[in-house]
Amino acid sequence: MRSLVTTHAPLNRPLGAIADDERALRMIAALSAGGDARITLCPEMGLNKYLSAPHPREVLAYSSSTVSDISAEAFAHLLALDEAGEDATYREQLTALSGRILAAYGIGHDAALVFAPSGTDLEYIALAAVHGRGEEGVHNILLGADEIGSGCIHSAHGRYFARETALIDDVAPALDVPGFGAISLVDIPVRCERGMACTSAEISAAMAAEIAQAKVAGKHSLVHCVHGSKTGLVLPNRTDLMALMMQFSGDATFVVDACQARITSEAVAEYLDLGCIVLMTGSKFMGAPPFNGWALLPKTMVAGARALPSGFASIFRRAEFPETWDGRDQLPESGNPSLVLRLTAAVFELERFQQIAMIDIERMIEAFECALTRHVIEPLGASRVSPDKGAMAQDCPIEMRTLATLDVSGIAGLRTFEDAQRVHRVLALDGVRLGQPVKCVQLDEGWGGTLRIGLSMPQMSRWAGLDAGEMQAELASDMARIAAALQHSLTKMA
Repeated sequence: MRSLVTTHAPLNRPLGAIADDERALRMIAALSAGGDARITLCPEMGLNKYLSAPHPREVLAYSSSTVSDISAEAFAHLLALDEAGEDATYREQLTALSGRILAAYGIGHDAALVFAPSGTDLEYIALAAVHGRGEEGVHNILLGADEIGSGCIHSAHGRYFARETALIDDVAPALDVPGFGAISLVDIPVRCERGMACTSAEISAAMAAEIAQAKVAGKHSLVHCVHGSKTGLVLPNRTDLMALMMQFSGDATFVVDACQARITSEAVAEYLDLGCIVLMTGSKFMGAPPFNGWALLPKTMVAGARALPSGFASIFRRAEFPETWDGRDQLPESGNPSLVLRLTAAVFELERFQQIAMIDIERMIEAFECALTRHVIEPLGASRVSPDKGAMAQDCPIEMRTLATLDVSGIAGLRTFEDAQRVHRVLALDGVRLGQPVKCVQLDEGWGGTLRIGLSMPQMSRWAGLDAGEMQAELASDMARIAAALQHSLTKMA
C-alpha cells in the first residue's frame, strides 16, 4: 500500500513535468479564473475552497459528488489545443461545444443550450425562462435545498450569491438581480425529520399544494425536480412528474436539477420531450475542474421567453445565450476563455465516457460496490444510506449507483456531522479526497456523520481499457487505502 502524503506542498504540486512547464502553469492559472471566489486558489495550499486543484496531482480521489480535479488526460488535451492555437471567437467556441454536448447525449436540434460559469448561476437561467409568466411574479419551488447547494438559495430567489460574478467584482450577496420582479421561494424537504428520504408520492403532493396556492395568488410556479441529489435521489419519479405536468399545464414549469451529471442520455431526452429545463455541470461526475455548467431547454421555451433581466449584464456574456433569446444584445460581447477551457475538459470527458458500452459500465459499478462493501463498509462497521424508503442500492437507476453515501456515525470519532466534516478535511489534506458529508442520518443529538464515495467519468474511461482482474485489483486497493486513511486520520485527531 502506498503511504499517505502528510505534508501539503508535495500533495498540491502538479504531477511530473507540469510543475516546471511555463505553458502548463499558465493553463493552471487560466483554469482558476473567470468565476467567483470559489474558484480562487489559496496561496498557501494551491487549492480552492473545496480542496481541489485545476491540475492533475497525486491524490486518491473518489470525490466526484462534491468536485473533481482535472484528469491527466484532459489536462494534456487542453495543452495540445493551446499549442495548436485557436482563432475562433468566443461565440464560435461555445457554439461548437454546444453542438458536441447535444451530439454526445443524442439530442436533436429542437433543444437549446445556455452556458453558465457555475451550477449556482444556472438557477438564473431557469428563472429567466419563466420571467413574466405570472401577473404577480414567480413562485420558485425548490426541492431539498440541503441536497443541492447552499448558494442556490440566493440564486433561486433571483439574488446575487457572492461578492463577485464571473464579470464584476463588486456585487452584494443577497441583493436582488435587477429586472427579475417578484420571486417567492419555498423549499420542500426531500427527507423527513429522521433523515429518511420522502417518497415520490409525498413529494408530488407537496408540490401540487404549492402550485395550487401560487396559482390562486396569480403566480407562475417554477418547480424543481432532482435527478441525482447529493445522495443520489431521483424525485419525483417520471410517472408522478407527468401527472403534475398534466394537472398544472400552463401554471407551472418544471426544471430538473441534474447538476451531478449522473444521468443517462435517455433520461435527458425524456425530460426535454416533456418540456422540462435540465441543468447540468461538468465538474462533478463528469470530472472537469470547477466551475462550469449549462442549461438545456426546449427551443419553443426560448422562443417564447421574455427579454432577459437587465441584471444579467453583470452575470452572463452574450455568446452564452442562444441568438434567439430576446434581450441577449444587452449582455456584454466579451469572452471568458477560462470557462471555455473548463467546458472543453468536461466535453472531452463526456465524449470519452459515452463511448463505453453499458455492459462495461454495469461491470465497473458492480466491481465498485463489491470492493466498497468488502474493504470499507464491513471492516469499519459503516453502512450505506438507503437511497429511498425500503429501497436497496441495487434498485437505483444505474447512473445513481456510481455514488455511495456512507453512514459512519457508528464509528468512534465520526459520530456527528461536524466530526465527519473535520475528518473529511484531514483526509483531503492527506491525499484522500471523498465527497463532503451531507445531513441525511438523524441521531438523537442531531445529524450523524456521513461520507460519500463516488466514481467519475475519467476513472471509468480509464478502467474501460483494463481487463476485469486489473480493474477489480485497483478498486480493492483503492477502497483498502480509503479505510486505512480513515483509521489513520481518526488516530491522528484523537
